[in-house]
Amino acid sequence: EVQLQASGGGLVQAGGSLRLSCAYAGFTGDENAIGWFRQAPGKERVGVSCINHSDGRTYYLESVKDRFTISSDNAKNTVYLQMSSLKPEDTAVYYCATTNMATMDPDDYHYWGQGTLVTVSS
Repeated sequence: EVQLQASGGGLVQAGGSLRLSCAYAGFTGDENAIGWFRQAPGKERVGVSCINHSDGRTYYLESVKDRFTISSDNAKNTVYLQMSSLKPEDTAVYYCATTNMATMDPDDYHYWGQGTLVTVSS
């Protein structure tokens, strides 16, 4: 059974940093990419970043480029999202998910972890 578990959220002041972790298990070989998504209250879920396991290629939402970094530790079956220079508009529930090829469209993802709340105070 494919499982993902996101963690690392919390309350941080604007300008601060957080590192989210997505621990995964049960991959069958079709899960070649992991993405991070966020959903703010009353808004749609949007792609924040994703990474292809096969070639390490990464993608970012324009508004988080140069502030967020996605990385993968295959030995630990964990994908990280390092978030720096956080802004109040980054406040959301963050989710990780997996699919066969990296894409920023949440509709392309088949398996989801539970969310972790990130709150950035001004």
